[in-house]
Amino acid sequence: MPRIIAAIAASAALVLSAAACGGDDSSSGSGGSGDPIVIGYSAWPGWFPLKVAEEKGFFDKAGVKVELKYFNDYTASIDALTAGQTDANTQTLNDTLAGEAAGADLKIVVNTDFSAGNDAVIVDKSITSVKDLRGKTIAAEAGVVDHYLLLQGLEANGMTEKDINFRGSPTDAAAAGFASGQFDGVAVFAPFTLEALKRPGSHVLFSSKDYPGSIPDHIVFDAKTVAERPEDVQKVVDAWYETVAYLKSNPADARAIMAKQAGVSADEYKTLDEGTNILDAKDALAAFTDDAKPTSVPATAKKINPFLVSSGLTKEEAPLDGLFAPEFTQKAVDGNGG
Repeated sequence: MPRIIAAIAASAALVLSAAACGGDDSSSGSGGSGDPIVIGYSAWPGWFPLKVAEEKGFFDKAGVKVELKYFNDYTASIDALTAGQTDANTQTLNDTLAGEAAGADLKIVVNTDFSAGNDAVIVDKSITSVKDLRGKTIAAEAGVVDHYLLLQGLEANGMTEKDINFRGSPTDAAAAGFASGQFDGVAVFAPFTLEALKRPGSHVLFSSKDYPGSIPDHIVFDAKTVAERPEDVQKVVDAWYETVAYLKSNPADARAIMAKQAGVSADEYKTLDEGTNILDAKDALAAFTDDAKPTSVPATAKKINPFLVSSGLTKEEAPLDGLFAPEFTQKAVDGNGG
């Protein structure tokens, strides 16, 4: 998934400035209770279930009008939410915090999934342990979740970024550069992992599977929509969890729908699907709890916040008070038993 923070802060600042100057809201996602909830989403296995919800009529069944907007450009989906062109968007915790730090008013309403292997550090055959990374040239897109994953692996082995020769590079270029022998290792997300692994002898040194809960993904709503249309937001959440249940009860049919949206075969999609842990309502609710568990999203946010500042992607840490909205998932659990 294109997990890119680079332009989010600037985009949010521009939109907020325009709003302060009295810009019109003709491009807003929804104007009232009769309008559809507009949800942006992009290419990531944890978010393709939205297409299943649409095709199986789960939004209609829940009694809410939803318009899905698919973005080939993930960053554009974030910009659309910030600009008020959508009511909600699928995005990573890193990118949500970057938007909040820049002044956007967002609510994390659904914890959709945790990356469980689709983000990886891939290295040359000569590297067999994390300590072997010392002095090596490792590429990743600066500030994205895979850069964060790389730092986690280093920290777990008593190392820091200073112990390696870090090269900031766009994800696609980093994968291609590693495949052609320019770097000793690379941190990338699927499907760029497939490109990196074309290098003979290359292998996954560690991945998000080794750090459960470190890379969470979400459905994030504009706070105004949550305040003005809480009943519709609840219906969207209910439809989402019915969809998650459908993934388990009818995996072949659901996979066919998601694979078509992803532009791959059902067999290819199965491989991508295995690297993502999509959460049911009970697990998603537990992830909202601020505790010491690795799957605690608030605890992870407290770790990512200083990373964004030290990477120069935000000037200050994002405010966390009011960011999380677990009440909608709580109602889904209470009403449906999770």
